[in-house]
Amino acid sequence: MPPSVPLRVLCVDDDKESREMLTMLLKFCQIETTAVETAAQALSSIQAERFDLYLLDAWLPDLDGFELCRRMRNFDPYTPILFFSGAAYEADKQRGIEAGATDYLIKPDIDSLLGSIKQFVSQPQYAFA
Repeated sequence: MPPSVPLRVLCVDDDKESREMLTMLLKFCQIETTAVETAAQALSSIQAERFDLYLLDAWLPDLDGFELCRRMRNFDPYTPILFFSGAAYEADKQRGIEAGATDYLIKPDIDSLLGSIKQFVSQPQYAFA
């Protein structure tokens, strides 16, 4: 039986194909997803709606994901923030964690992404792949 209150994720990625893939994947897992392409859209969304988890890319057209993460943390210190990015250097991971991210995952490792989402939202009723 599906949960009565769906898990809500905000996905911030400037790549349209990545946004579409993540939205479809999370929908398959019964997770409601709002996908935006800019930091400005993300900041507007978190002020207007409640999310259970934020999923960020490091590279955005208007503000890098690390600064977006810091700003999101100032607004919402508790909701898990996961980076899911192609920026794969150890220095990128360190910058993400220092900016306030809960975890930093490298694209295209979908298994790690789903495992981290499950771990950080602790909602066993969701049908994770």
